[in-house]
Amino acid sequence: MKIFILQAILFGFNFLLPPFWGFYAHSLINRQAVFSLPPEMMVLYKTELEFITEKAVNPDRRRYAVEGEAEKHYIDLDHYGDSALFILPKYWPEAIQKFPEDSLRAHGIGPWAAYLTFISLTKAMEQKNKTAILRLSADLGHYLGDLNVPLHTTKNYNGQLTGQEGIHGFWESRVPELLAKDYTFWVGKAEYVEKPQLAIWDAVANAHLKVDSVLQTERELSSQFPQDQKYSYEERNGLTVRVYSREFTEAYAMALDGMVERQMRKSIKMIADFWYTAWINAGQPDLSTLGQSVLEVEKFDKDPKLKVRDHL
Repeated sequence: MKIFILQAILFGFNFLLPPFWGFYAHSLINRQAVFSLPPEMMVLYKTELEFITEKAVNPDRRRYAVEGEAEKHYIDLDHYGDSALFILPKYWPEAIQKFPEDSLRAHGIGPWAAYLTFISLTKAMEQKNKTAILRLSADLGHYLGDLNVPLHTTKNYNGQLTGQEGIHGFWESRVPELLAKDYTFWVGKAEYVEKPQLAIWDAVANAHLKVDSVLQTERELSSQFPQDQKYSYEERNGLTVRVYSREFTEAYAMALDGMVERQMRKSIKMIADFWYTAWINAGQPDLSTLGQSVLEVEKFDKDPKLKVRDHL
């Protein structure tokens, strides 16, 4: 019932943006990560559960309004060739010494941006800044979630190079929206991450290995499904829209052998681990003594000058 209510609430935002890990999935992932935290952190995170859940989508909304935001959500590993993971420096200062910064940003800075957000969260915890802790926790959850999505690691991010336009939203939004109610999201207790930056790159490498399967499986299924069975129509926000049919979605998820569920679980575990690690590195501050947070109202006025990738 809770998942259904959350989904209904999130559908109300769909007219604002195309779906990425899906507003629904991003919020669900952040929400579930809270329950892996120790009691000393739960005292804050569970109390602010709705904030952590709802603000999980803010980085996607920010992409259209804030310059420099969009490139934080992905990295085109294949732009750098087969040896990308060996060529690319793991730390940002080294990366901008080796490559022009504008070129790095053009092809995504996701792993570096996520790590810098983690460092900022650690500092916010050291300072016991409740407002910053909550905002950065929600943002970090979003960025880590994105980096566990295979299509956030390739220049063929929406199948546009292979005639498979729409696969991005299909994989990370349509599949979980229809099937997540049957997923198991308990991932155990949060654990300390010894080398956070390297852990982020490991997650990116793992996700990138799945790109071929994501694309090839959709291509093979499409050859088996007539168009009138591959797609269907649904009412959303008073509009009739074409979506991937339930039958095609279920067949795709089965052919991927639960990949979407596994990546969602990895995201949940990783987010909880990184929140916990930031808290440990900050000296385990008493989160029960923080004062009232100042509610930040972000404005998301679309800037028409920004060039942002659409993943419809």
